[in-house]
Amino acid sequence: MKKAASLRDAGPFQSVSVTDLADNLRQGKVTSGELTERALNAAREFGPRINCFVTLDEKGARRAAEQADAELSSGCDRGPLHGVPVGVKDIISTAGLMTGMGSKHFAGHVPNTDAAVVTSLRSAGAVIIGKTHAHEFAYGPTGDIAVTGPALNPNDISRVTGGSSSGSAAAVAAGLLPIAIGTDTAGSVRIPASLCGVVGMRPTSGTVSPAGVFPLSRTLDVIGPMAGSVTDTALLWRAMVSRPDHTGVTGPWLPLRVPNSPTQSPLLRVGEVKCALTERVSYHQIEALQIAVSALVDSGAVTVEVPIPEVDECGRVHQAIQSAEAYALHQDRVESAPDLFDPEILRQLRAASEVSGWEYVLAMQTRDRLREQVLAKLSSIDLLVMPTVPIEAPLIGQRELQGENGWTSTREALKSMTVPWSLLDLPAINVPVVVNGAHMPCGVQLVGKPGCERQLLAAAAALELRLETG
Repeated sequence: MKKAASLRDAGPFQSVSVTDLADNLRQGKVTSGELTERALNAAREFGPRINCFVTLDEKGARRAAEQADAELSSGCDRGPLHGVPVGVKDIISTAGLMTGMGSKHFAGHVPNTDAAVVTSLRSAGAVIIGKTHAHEFAYGPTGDIAVTGPALNPNDISRVTGGSSSGSAAAVAAGLLPIAIGTDTAGSVRIPASLCGVVGMRPTSGTVSPAGVFPLSRTLDVIGPMAGSVTDTALLWRAMVSRPDHTGVTGPWLPLRVPNSPTQSPLLRVGEVKCALTERVSYHQIEALQIAVSALVDSGAVTVEVPIPEVDECGRVHQAIQSAEAYALHQDRVESAPDLFDPEILRQLRAASEVSGWEYVLAMQTRDRLREQVLAKLSSIDLLVMPTVPIEAPLIGQRELQGENGWTSTREALKSMTVPWSLLDLPAINVPVVVNGAHMPCGVQLVGKPGCERQLLAAAAALELRLETG
């Protein structure tokens, strides 16, 4: 298959780590002002070609960069993100900067205050370049529905980015930004991370404050980091965390305990998830999983197959909870201004309105039961591994599949592997895996225990190191 135009790593931050940027800033090799101009120039040049930005905050970014340079020069060091450019998903409030939720309903909306996570990023010295594309109201896994049009996958601009944190994944994959943040309700960080070929993590709920983020499902929503590497993802997550005592991370900025060589990883028991869903995976995604499992074993981990049939129940339960809560949030808009919704989003909301009260209550009870059962199976396991998505990135606008591995719906396929961990509230991270002959990026998903993000990130970093060194 001939690949359409690619903008993968077109920008100035390709293969440049946050650690390197931080070191260069402190050694005087570069200023935050210079990094900010590089990011703004790249956003203006390449951003429109993949539609990954909604709004740029040029004045605000330059002002923040000037402050970062002054502080670093005076000895005030806010941590590794101090002076580093970052993108923020367009459903996360930014004071004085348009936040449109990807919808006509919020055209021209400018919040008066920052979301809590934005306050955390500013406190860490990060420079917010602008707002990144979001699927309308974060209500979709494709990333191709928004008032500003579809986001385009930098690896092949005829393909979707995945959603709903579409612009954040695309901007990082294109090298326009080193880091960005998104939200995840059914996989909205992990799906675009996998389809675009970057790292993205869904943390345990409560680790990052949701204040100031437009909700989709208050039960299921979380905010997650996205970056080009696991270490950069960890640094961004640490800056986002609102209550460190709830995450197992306390004290000063600590590096991940990543081994110096790929054969020095700590002994971990990793369970390979087995269920009906994991039998419905495309060839290249299966190969990615096999490569990752082999790398984990080579790194010293013990891998075992773990049957988890509960995973197969999660989709319908998640759908009931998300649908009921999404419609409750949008009922007034559906009734008063339905024409302002994209037709697909309106259809989804009208279908969501059919979830009854008793179905919602039963779904919440079933969620508790499934979580208890799955956690019991994890008592002797440190982490789980499975594909992040079962298919490659579909074409823009593609909603039907030809029955490959039993999939006929693009939307259902894309979120099938991520939904279980959103429902069960387990932290999960996408790690890119290079598969020879694959047309589009592939990835695997590591899943940890609640509140064990540090262990999850360390294991993901060890896997990434092994994959890079072979």
